Order: sequence, then C-alpha cells, then structure tokens
Amino acid sequence: MSQVKTYGFGFNPKETNHHFLIEIPTGNAKITVYERFNWDQDEQVSDLNDKDKKVILSKTKWNKVKNVIKKEFNRRLKDEGLPSGDFDSYYVPLERLYGKELMLLLWAIENAEVGVIDLAIKNWLGLSPEERWWLFTMTNASTGHYSDNRGWRIALRYALTENPVDNKLAGSFVQRLF
Repeated sequence: MSQVKTYGFGFNPKETNHHFLIEIPTGNAKITVYERFNWDQDEQVSDLNDKDKKVILSKTKWNKVKNVIKKEFNRRLKDEGLPSGDFDSYYVPLERLYGKELMLLLWAIENAEVGVIDLAIKNWLGLSPEERWWLFTMTNASTGHYSDNRGWRIALRYALTENPVDNKLAGSFVQRLF
C-alpha cells in the first residue's frame, strides 16, 4: 500500500489547491502566513502577494507556539495515517483546515504580550477542531487580512489570552505538552 504524498502538514494538492503557506525566514525576521488557492510544485511561491497575507508574527512568538502546533497536527496526521510535518523549511504548506486552526492561535497572540501565550495555547488546545474552524470563518469574514486587526481579531485575543483554563477540561494531552 503506497502512502499518500503530502507536503508540509497534510497538504495534498491532488485533493485541493486551497492551502495555507507559512514563510519562515532564518534569523529574527518575522514569519508570514498566506492563504492560497493555487499550487505549482515547481514554482509554489511565485504568486505570493499582499492580499493573501493572513498574519505577520514575530519570531519570538512563533518560537513559543511552533512545537505545540507541530505536536497537535502530527498527532492528528498520524491518526489519519498521513506523514508527519515539520517547520524545518523556509516555506511550509498546511492543509486548509490545519491552516484555519493555526490562524486562530496566531491571530490571538499577534498583539498579545509574550507572557500570555501559554494560556492562549491551553485555551486553543481546549477547543475542538470544529470550534477552531468556525471561529476562523467568523473572524476571516470580517478581519482576515493581516493589517485588519479589529473586531473579531481583538475578541480572539481576549478569548484565548484572558480566560483561565481548568486543566481538567483541557485534557491530558495538554499535560503531556508542558
């Protein structure tokens, strides 16, 4: 039995071209996430443009969340029988639903203090994927561009960074991550 060919975190261009792409420069340069609807394996980044940018995040904040995101997504990819992903390339594609979940967390922390990121992670992990997708859809519909930090984006920050989490509700998975 041959394994499905995917890129990054579960992105299979044979199913759909819709995906998210993380640009992870070396050094302290900021990371950028794009939502994309085209894929060309040979020139996968030829059409990156401002209108598709979803977030620009400091490397410090990215480094606080990337391992948790990697563990969460790889756990689910394994359950689906798909290859695991990593953030070890300059460009990393994500399957569209994983991208929506990623955006929810990144939007919540983009303008938050670094000290509240652990709480945001716990609250994010406490949401089901379906809840994350719904929240992404609502936020993206009104404030999805990286430069549009108002309304739902601010609400996400408060919801994920200022609500205390009961560790019993967050589940044993959270305990294994920290």
